[in-house]
Amino acid sequence: MLIAQFSDLHVMPAGKLFRGGIDTAARLRTAIADLGQQRRQPDAILLTGDLVDRGSAEEYAALKELLAPLTAPLLPIPGNHDARDTMRAAFAELDLFRDPDFLHFAVDLGPVRVIGLDSLEPGKVEGRLCTDRLAWLDARLAEAPERPTLLALHHPPCPTGIPHMDAINLMDPGGLAAVIGRHPQVRRIVSGHVHRPIESRFAGVPCSVAPATAPQLMLDLRVDSKSNNRAEPPGYGFHLFQDGDFIGHTVTAGDFGPPV
Repeated sequence: MLIAQFSDLHVMPAGKLFRGGIDTAARLRTAIADLGQQRRQPDAILLTGDLVDRGSAEEYAALKELLAPLTAPLLPIPGNHDARDTMRAAFAELDLFRDPDFLHFAVDLGPVRVIGLDSLEPGKVEGRLCTDRLAWLDARLAEAPERPTLLALHHPPCPTGIPHMDAINLMDPGGLAAVIGRHPQVRRIVSGHVHRPIESRFAGVPCSVAPATAPQLMLDLRVDSKSNNRAEPPGYGFHLFQDGDFIGHTVTAGDFGPPV
């Protein structure tokens, strides 16, 4: 079982550029083309939030057009730049979102279960999981205690070592840690939001942050660091389930010439 992860796409209406100068649609096309050339194709594709930049119907229409070449099932969850109602309508054909209030899902893919969590707090950059969302997660995990589970959300619950991002990641993550502590089948947690590939742990579980297809965050680990983007190549994640556990890979997308 192989799951790809695209995150932080920040698709904008045709002709609009991200932060005044970067074509996020072109960067997403590069990532999709790179994925299409991989010798092993994914069984599903996670889209871990900030799929568009301002949550408009026009942006979601542009996003759907860009995603059209993908043939594997799509598993989208919202980020802080998304809008629940508009996103729900845009992906209605997937029949993933059964909850009237939140855009979360639980699907079984071969030997594994993939759970997507909605950590969006409208009007906020940071994320949260309320008691309703945590109860939903607890119930979904209780349904399949023997099935290895990949848990996805936009906002990392784990520390990243980047102070200005840790201040706007998942707030009050203790409730999530308590739920995971009751369900040892959670084998990997994946997220986005930071626009950098990061490996950490949360509640004893490996926790990874995917790079963005939009510009990456410039790495600065100083205490007083500021948020600056840089046009490093787009990237995406691979999560391979093998021998009872998940193995994570980060892919840098682009044409770097033939193998040597």
